[in-house]
Amino acid sequence: MSSPTQRAIDRLPPHLRRYVVDQDHGAYTPRDHAVWRHILHRLTDRLKHTAHASYLSGLAATGIGLEAIPSLDEMNGKLEALGWSAVGVRGFIPPAVFTELQSLGVLAIAADIRSHEHIEYTPAPDIVHESAGHAPILADRRFADYLKRCGEAGFRAIASVEDQAVYEAIRHLSVVKEDPSATEGEKQMAEARLRAAAASRRYESESTKASRLYWWTAEYGLVGSLDDPKLYGAGLLSSLGEAVHCLTGAVKRVPLSLTCVETEYDITRMQPQLFVARDFDHLFEVLEAFEATLSWRRGGDHGLAEALRARTVNHLRLADGLELTGRVTAQIAARQPVAPGLATALARIEGPVLLSRQGAAEGRPWTGEALVAFGRGALPPRGAFNLELPSGLALSGFRVDGHEVIDLQGHLDGRPLDLPSWALLFLSEGLPSVAGGPADPGSWDRWFGDQGAFSEGEAEAQARIRKAESLPAEVAELYLEVRALREGGRRDGPRLRALADRARRHPAEWLLQAELTELEAMA
Repeated sequence: MSSPTQRAIDRLPPHLRRYVVDQDHGAYTPRDHAVWRHILHRLTDRLKHTAHASYLSGLAATGIGLEAIPSLDEMNGKLEALGWSAVGVRGFIPPAVFTELQSLGVLAIAADIRSHEHIEYTPAPDIVHESAGHAPILADRRFADYLKRCGEAGFRAIASVEDQAVYEAIRHLSVVKEDPSATEGEKQMAEARLRAAAASRRYESESTKASRLYWWTAEYGLVGSLDDPKLYGAGLLSSLGEAVHCLTGAVKRVPLSLTCVETEYDITRMQPQLFVARDFDHLFEVLEAFEATLSWRRGGDHGLAEALRARTVNHLRLADGLELTGRVTAQIAARQPVAPGLATALARIEGPVLLSRQGAAEGRPWTGEALVAFGRGALPPRGAFNLELPSGLALSGFRVDGHEVIDLQGHLDGRPLDLPSWALLFLSEGLPSVAGGPADPGSWDRWFGDQGAFSEGEAEAQARIRKAESLPAEVAELYLEVRALREGGRRDGPRLRALADRARRHPAEWLLQAELTELEAMA
């Protein structure tokens, strides 16, 4: 019989499954478990009066204990009852993958854990943040529904080519920050790279705005009154430093509104301002207002313009439900509106172009260009055609079969257009939607996944190796002995003193000293 985690993985489509990694629970070091225990005990003590009411009960409800790093099987055994699941991933996965998983009710749990040097806060995804931060509030069904819907909005938002550069820079910074051998110069260079990537953005994409909404709610959100808010954002619930800092006078608290999508954030420092939601219904109000701005909902000229300036792969849904995935390269204006919100005569889409309906691909990708002419009209099943549309667009050519045309020529109000002589041609009376990414991500991935395949990268693998090697065998043994004493309930004074004497040979191991001090106080 398969495990709860394997069942969760089996339910994923193949294009998402390849991002999943084995948690390998046995690979966590004794110090890793001490980091978890230290953080969770301090967090639950600090948060019992300041976190949202569902937090403490939500820990147990989602399979998260205080003494040791939870296994994904333990979590999935509990999450199934909430309509969610969790899978292991490595570090920062691509935003489109993260948001699609979330929209499906799947938590992407970073399998690594922060180092003891960064126990207060780390910009890198880790199991403390992803499990103890995100999972407990899922016990509140209203918030769990918001998280899924927020994931869908992020998944449908259009990303720009520069967004990829920012993602790569953030991923690199997280690796450097958690690499014990990284020099101060390397850390500064990684931060400079992120600043440069952010500065390279020509405009604020829909995807950027969606990430901000997620950040200021699911990651760093407060709920309740401005004077006495409660913590519900995972970044606050999983950070010893932020959990206290966010309620001090150093942080400005403002009511949650759509302005949060215009507000930048810096992952390298504690936040100077946070947004406070009235309640979880308030989250939906802001999310609905944000969704109304997206090309996914608006379509028309707005969606075409957004896809054109993004320079990324997106998909158009035509009036008859047909979906075209590709890169929009031109938007030619009509002499007059052809449909509500649409005054475009012709859109050009660079190949490869994949056709689909309701997210299911039809046939092989077309390698050439595709054209969409907007307005009421009809083409013959085969043969020569001359088409004139109310937009002022006139097209002539020969329809071969399906949507394939050859000898294509066109004029707009008598002005000749430079069009491909061989292309796919579509007619549509409107454009209901333009959304981010391919309409059928699985099929697109099967055809073109190798071109942008995610790989862990040598730097990430080396960072984990160095982290494991930075723990001397004697120190690991001391952590194990301390843990055995605590779990065994023994408070042997001479034994504790002997361990303390050995631990003093490793003055940098402050966490080990803290564990021993706690045991001595209980002896």
